[in-house]
Amino acid sequence: MTGYPGRVAFPPRRRRLGFRIAASLRHALGLPMLLLVAWGLVATRATSQFFPDPLAISQAFVDTWVGPAFVEDVLPSLYRLGLGVAASIVLGVAAGTVIGLAHWLRELLEPLLEFLRAIPPPVLIPVAMLLLGITDTMKVVVVVSGAVWPILLNTIEGVRATDSVMTETATSFRVTWWERLRFLVLPAASPRIMAGVRQALSVALILMVISEMFASSSGLGYRIAYFQRNYLIAEMWSGILLLGLVGVLLAVAFGLVERRVLRWYHGIREVNRA
Repeated sequence: MTGYPGRVAFPPRRRRLGFRIAASLRHALGLPMLLLVAWGLVATRATSQFFPDPLAISQAFVDTWVGPAFVEDVLPSLYRLGLGVAASIVLGVAAGTVIGLAHWLRELLEPLLEFLRAIPPPVLIPVAMLLLGITDTMKVVVVVSGAVWPILLNTIEGVRATDSVMTETATSFRVTWWERLRFLVLPAASPRIMAGVRQALSVALILMVISEMFASSSGLGYRIAYFQRNYLIAEMWSGILLLGLVGVLLAVAFGLVERRVLRWYHGIREVNRA
């Protein structure tokens, strides 16, 4: 450290790191804080009981979700969401890889896939209730019915876009089918696959809530609909706030996983930019 007597001067590298962290925090928290202030100012002048101020919503959030409701409603919803996303990833990547590798199979299934993809998943909820009953399995199936499509279609396109020169080189060196799949096809398709997973997370969260609003007795969707029917407005807004926080945490967790899985891909992009 250098500087005048009585002062502490940090090295330029540490100062630059501190400035970057401060700038990131400003960018991440600046707009939400401005929106909260604007909300509070508008709520103090609004006469509608359906527009509570942020302090009332915060108090309702603590009173509602910090306690038994977290175990009875939040954890089951997250469990069903996790199962649905995991099943969507497994089904989407497996089926997308097979369809992407087999040209004839892709042409055969393309009309059927387009037909099924065009069906809105919420309209399948009554059918799923008739076939599976009002169970957790039904809710997971509803989540999978919508979340699998971004992963499946992105996997197909990623597998199809595998570099032909590298494929021919692997064939020339008599690389086995499993090694080609593991070290060439899936890594080449992984950026598209991760993009599909990112889209699937938001779809899965929406379908989790919708599935719990139909003939359910627990879950975030059920609890929010219960608050709405009983005019518990602050509690209803607190449930919406909790859903937003779950979405933010999912995005942060996915970003960490994506940076690790696609570390090689981001490294190539950085080299190309230099």
